Amino acid sequence: MREGKYLGLTICVVLLLMCETTLGRFVVEKNSLRVTSPQSLKETYECAIGNFGVPQYGGTLAGAVVYPKSNQKACTSFTDDVSFNFKSGAGLPVFLLVDRGDCYFTLKAWNAQKAGAAAILVADDRPEPLITMDSPEEGHARSDYLQNISIPSALITQSLGEAIKTALQKPEMVKVNLDWREALPHPDDRVEYEFWTNSNDECGPKCDNQKQFVKDFKGVAQILEKKGYTQFTPHYITWYCPEAFIFSKQCKSQCINNGRYCAPDPDEDFGRGYDGKDVVVQNLRQACFFKVANESGKPWLWWDYVTDFAIRCPIKEEKYTKECAEDVIASLGVDVKKIRECVGDTEADVENPVLKAEQKAQIGKGARGDVTILPTLIINNRQYRGKLDKGTVLKAICSGFEETTEPVICLRDGIETNECMENNGGCWIDKASNITACRDTFRGRVCQCPIVQGVKFFGDGYKHCEASGVLRCGLNNGGCWKDSQQGRTYSACIDNRTKGCKCPPGFRGDGVKNCEDIDECEEKIACQCPDCKCKNTWGSYECQCGSDLLYIREHDACISKDARPGVGWGFVWLIVLGLAASGGIAYAFYKYRIRTYMDSEIRAIMAQYMPLDNQAEVASQGLNRNVV
Repeated sequence: MREGKYLGLTICVVLLLMCETTLGRFVVEKNSLRVTSPQSLKETYECAIGNFGVPQYGGTLAGAVVYPKSNQKACTSFTDDVSFNFKSGAGLPVFLLVDRGDCYFTLKAWNAQKAGAAAILVADDRPEPLITMDSPEEGHARSDYLQNISIPSALITQSLGEAIKTALQKPEMVKVNLDWREALPHPDDRVEYEFWTNSNDECGPKCDNQKQFVKDFKGVAQILEKKGYTQFTPHYITWYCPEAFIFSKQCKSQCINNGRYCAPDPDEDFGRGYDGKDVVVQNLRQACFFKVANESGKPWLWWDYVTDFAIRCPIKEEKYTKECAEDVIASLGVDVKKIRECVGDTEADVENPVLKAEQKAQIGKGARGDVTILPTLIINNRQYRGKLDKGTVLKAICSGFEETTEPVICLRDGIETNECMENNGGCWIDKASNITACRDTFRGRVCQCPIVQGVKFFGDGYKHCEASGVLRCGLNNGGCWKDSQQGRTYSACIDNRTKGCKCPPGFRGDGVKNCEDIDECEEKIACQCPDCKCKNTWGSYECQCGSDLLYIREHDACISKDARPGVGWGFVWLIVLGLAASGGIAYAFYKYRIRTYMDSEIRAIMAQYMPLDNQAEVASQGLNRNVV
């Protein structure tokens, strides 16, 4: 866990939780350490992430290992000896290898950082599984350097440490790559994270740092939550008082609901100031605030409440009260009555459903271990390790997004390095229109043909991307050839085709990089009529007929200006007259058929109303036959 003894709070929480369940456990968070040289050590190893400094979540860091000849435990400053300057200069960053023991892990890291090391590797001094290096108890180390440690740290096994030292003595250069890309899961486009915290603001530097973090991170957290990029949940650690001590002074002052939910006394003095039970009630009130705000669809208000409460209701000003808390709640427009109902009767001998759920959540499940350290961040069900500040935590959250789904805030300068800036990331680019297939991501970059202004590009993303769709000609001319000369513009992009380029009439070429003018005159493919004079132009040609004749481009023929037909024109007129005659005959036949039809219809109608002569004769003959 750390050099020296555990925090008293950590021991109490662990032991009491173990009384309730045997499933809980502490999980050591790890990342990868890959040795790239020498060949004898070339392999990937596990190392434990320190709970301080700045792990490069989502990234990697390469360096060369240095093991000092003296001060090998790094318990004193290297700056006293000018020969120990680990700044890399033009070479690889220096990873300082030191031995475990004699001082706190954080002091070793601070001394390594001051000497210019880019990272610190601590070799264990005993053959055991990897442990988590933690910061020391409050009061045992100066806070002025704890929050200033900015290099990553890793604990390696005793056997790996000895192997590296042996290689360095030969001497051989030992080059390693620290890799945090898989330190946190990144399954999809939403990150789920929890913040295990405490309303107590009088616990020393850790509490001060926690308050500052909440204040600084509030804006970022609310943006991510409002836009649906994250799902955030605050949590609070409590424990129960053993039944044998429920009526003791300690449990009565530190617990509520008959010893079920307890917290340590803020000033560790049971005779004055606020008690542990006051902290439990305020923790419960903050948890209830989140519950009510979340049910109203505004979970991000929790950040406003906690920030304002820390400012308006501090312990040292004796404002750490229910009345002050409810004033803050009312100012944020949240129903105070609902909060009171959620808090319930803290003196009653009953379970509180909110705190009961919190105690259950403390127990680790799956890949996540027990929560035993305050404050603790859990990102995608994995405990975060490192310094608690805005930039470092945001990097960790950004590493929890699936590749290419991270929000814009994760791609800002200072959060990650834009790998598309150098050589376009090795991806395809159309420099003329500044369209690129390089897409920057938090972990690096991907080469992916883009979609620009509704036009989708297809290809491998590395060497080729081609626009497709009916709108493609409006975007960099669809990637096709286009040129203007002599007041004319020609394009190889065809609007009614979804892809491909084709040189326009009068040109030949691939349609992408070039289209060359065809000389119709020299190639004798136009203006070949008698007495014609041909002149080539860019993309076309001009043809003139001799005498007073006119050139007809469609027929590549000449006709006289006064319309006296030559051989070609007479043939045209013959066709026209023939069509006209055929039309006249067809019209006459049509008129005849219409008239015949109309006559027959008229006769049929008249026969219904007046007998015709032949009808009378037929009737008379029929009557005579009947008489006979």
